[in-house]
Amino acid sequence: MLPIRDTIRSRSFPIVNYAVIGLNTAVFLFEISLPDRLLQQLISIFGMVPARLPLFEPWRFLFSPLAVLSLFTHMFLHGGWVHFLSNMWILFIFGDNVEDRMGSFRYFVFYILGGLAAALTQALVDPTSRVPAIGASGAIAAVMGAYFLLFPNAKVITLIPLFFVPYFIEINAFFFLGLWFVSQFFSGVAALLSPAQMSMGGIAWFAHIGGFVFGLLTVKLFTPRRPLPYERFYLDEYFPW
Repeated sequence: MLPIRDTIRSRSFPIVNYAVIGLNTAVFLFEISLPDRLLQQLISIFGMVPARLPLFEPWRFLFSPLAVLSLFTHMFLHGGWVHFLSNMWILFIFGDNVEDRMGSFRYFVFYILGGLAAALTQALVDPTSRVPAIGASGAIAAVMGAYFLLFPNAKVITLIPLFFVPYFIEINAFFFLGLWFVSQFFSGVAALLSPAQMSMGGIAWFAHIGGFVFGLLTVKLFTPRRPLPYERFYLDEYFPW
C-alpha cells in the first residue's frame, strides 16, 4: 500500500515540516556526492551505533560528545534513494497536520525528541550492535503516532496495485496507521527471534516502534489545551461533542 495523500487540509503553513524535509534533502544530496569511502566514514561517524552508547552508565555521556551527537545526526542521514524518498513522502503527508495542531515550535521539539526516543529504543533492544543506524523513520514514526490520535477519522488516499492495475481507495487513518504499527511490531519480534538478522542490521524495527509509542504517549503534552482559531475546524468536524 502506498499512501498518496490525506484528506485533512493544513490551515497554516508547515514551515518546520518543510524545513526538516529541506534539511534532509540537503544532507542526502551531500551524501550522494561523496565517494563510497567517504560516505561510509560519514555514516560510521554520524550514524547511531548502539555499542558506542554508554546506555547503562549514563554519566559517561558527559565524556562522549560524539555519541551524544550521533543520537541527533543519525536522523538526517539516509541509506539510498528509496530510503530517503519514502521517509520524506510520509513526513510530507502526515507532518503538516501535526505541526498545524501543535504549533511550529512544539512540533520541532516533538520531532527531535521522537527521533531521540526511537534511537534509544533501538539501542536498548540491541545494545551490542556495531551497525550504524541512520534515517528519519524513527522521528517520522513519532509523527505518525501523533497523527493516529489527533486525526483518527481522517482518510488516507492509498494506491493498491492489483494485478498490475492501480486502484486508489480511501482508508481510515486509524486503520492505516494502526496496521502499519502492528506490522512493525511483529517484524520487530521476528527480528528478535533471529539474532543473525539483528546483527546484520537492516530495518530498525524497534526505532519505528519506539517512535510511534513516543508519539502516542506525548502528543497531548505538545498540543495546546485551547485550540487556535484555525484548529477549531478539526475539532468541530471530527469531535463534534
